[in-house]
Amino acid sequence: MRNIGLTQGKIRVLESTNLEEFLKLPYIEESPAWEYINGDVIQKPMGGAKHSLLQKRLVAVIDALGSNYEAFPELRCTCGNRSVVPDVVVISTNQLPLDENGEIISSGIDFAPAWVIEILSPAQSQTKVTGNILHCLRNGSQLGWLIDPSERCILVYQPNSLPDLLAGQEILPVLEDFNLTLSVEEIFAWLQRKV
Repeated sequence: MRNIGLTQGKIRVLESTNLEEFLKLPYIEESPAWEYINGDVIQKPMGGAKHSLLQKRLVAVIDALGSNYEAFPELRCTCGNRSVVPDVVVISTNQLPLDENGEIISSGIDFAPAWVIEILSPAQSQTKVTGNILHCLRNGSQLGWLIDPSERCILVYQPNSLPDLLAGQEILPVLEDFNLTLSVEEIFAWLQRKV
């Protein structure tokens, strides 16, 4: 039995825990999901209605493209001694991990997704979320978005370049194979109630 304590708003396994031990813990897929970052076992905060709506719309828009990619909400990504659950990940369909029956494996992926999207929640640390995006980029991701609903802006991360802070009518970069043009304003317009 592990000795678990609360430290500064995060749950931490006090005994030495490695990634392999973390992945065997029975509660890591509970909602909200648990992540393994720098030896800490941390539960993600609940996102709320704005977060859920943006997440839902992003997955729908990306999947409607009919490209060779699929978007997944809350899919566990384990790579480079870190196991995180980004809000949306986009991966190539030829990278989908399948079992012997040709069904997608339920435990997540063991590589960085092509595109990682995080939606900042009020209770979430921007530094922690940025760290997860940068970790994915260092391990093979081609694109990262950090959507900040309270500031109405999106930080865009790409390998080997400084991040871009986009707002208003600025067009967001997407994966090379995507036929998608979206402005920051269009994304935040999804939060408006349709009458």
